[in-house]
Amino acid sequence: MAEALTSAGVELITPMQAMNKALREALAEDESVFVMGEDIQVGTYGMTLGLYEEFGAERIRNTPISEGAIVGAAVGAAMCGLRPVVDLSIATFAYVALDQLVNQAAKNRYLFGTQADVPAVFYLITYHRSNAAAQHTDRPHPIFMGIPGFKVVAPATPNDAYGLMRAAIRDPDPVVVLADMTTVRRKGPLDGEADGVRIGKAKVVREGTDVTLVAFFTLFPALAAAEKLAAEGISVEVIDPRTLAPLDMATILQSVRKTGRLVAADIAYDTCSAASEVIASVTETAFASLRAAPRRVCTPMVHVPFCPPLEKQLFPDEARIEDAVRAVVANSRK
Repeated sequence: MAEALTSAGVELITPMQAMNKALREALAEDESVFVMGEDIQVGTYGMTLGLYEEFGAERIRNTPISEGAIVGAAVGAAMCGLRPVVDLSIATFAYVALDQLVNQAAKNRYLFGTQADVPAVFYLITYHRSNAAAQHTDRPHPIFMGIPGFKVVAPATPNDAYGLMRAAIRDPDPVVVLADMTTVRRKGPLDGEADGVRIGKAKVVREGTDVTLVAFFTLFPALAAAEKLAAEGISVEVIDPRTLAPLDMATILQSVRKTGRLVAADIAYDTCSAASEVIASVTETAFASLRAAPRRVCTPMVHVPFCPPLEKQLFPDEARIEDAVRAVVANSRK
C-alpha cells in the first residue's frame, strides 16, 4: 500500500486504501468476517488488494459471475452467524441481484421476527465522469435509500471510508457502501478522527452563514464552489451527509434554520434523488426558516452517453453549484 505523510506526520492515503486497511483489520480481529466477489483475489479495484495472500482462499473467496448467487449466499451466511463483505464492483451490477438484495437481505430480519440478523456489507462503486456508458454509469443510491432495512453510506474521504467501513462490518443490519469512482483515489489524511465516524451522522465540512449546501457525492466541487463564492461575499455552509440511510436531517435542519437558504447537489437523476428528499423534508419541517425556494443541482433524466464531452455536461459540477447558490441568494426575501 502506497502511503505518504504530511509534515505533521499524518498518514496520507486514498479512500480505497483506507477501506482496504479497515477490511484487513476486521479480518484479523474477527474470524466470522470474510470477503466474496468476482476477481477479488487479485484486488482489481484495490479494496481487496493483498488480502488473499494474507488470509487465504477461505476468507477471500472468488465467486462465479452470478450476482444473484453471490448476494444469496451472503445473506444465508450472514443469517448463520458470519459477516460477509460482498464486493459487487460496479454499482449497476447490483441490478442483477435486486431480488436477493431487496426481498432477502433488506427484509429477512423483519420476516423472521428478528430471530436472525443479516450483518452483510454490499460494496458498490458508482461511476460518473468515467466514460463508462449507460449500462455502467447509473448512480443507484436513491434506490437503496428507499428500501426499509438497508443502511446506506457514502464516504468521500479516507477518514470516512475507514470509519464507515469498520462501522458497516460491525453493524447487525445489511449496509450498502457506495464508493465514488471520482474520489476513491484522491489522497487525504487518515488520522484519529476516523475512529469516531459513525453511521447516521453528517458532517459540517465548511461553516457558513448565508446558504446551506448539502453535497451528495459532490463534496469536492461543492467545497470549490464555496471557496469561490466566499470571494463574492457569499458564505456557504457545506454539509457532507456521509450516511444516506438513516439520513441525518437534524444536522441539515439546524444549518437551514441558521442560513435560511438551501441548495442540494446530487449526482443522481433529479427525479426521486437524495437531493429531492432533503428539499422535501426541509420544506415540510422548516418552511418558516426559508428565505428562498430551495434548489436541486442534479443529473437530467437521460441515459448517460459514452461521448466524453456530452457526459461532462450532465453531472453537477462547480459551475452549476455556484449558479444555484447565486440564484438562491438573489431570489431571497428580506
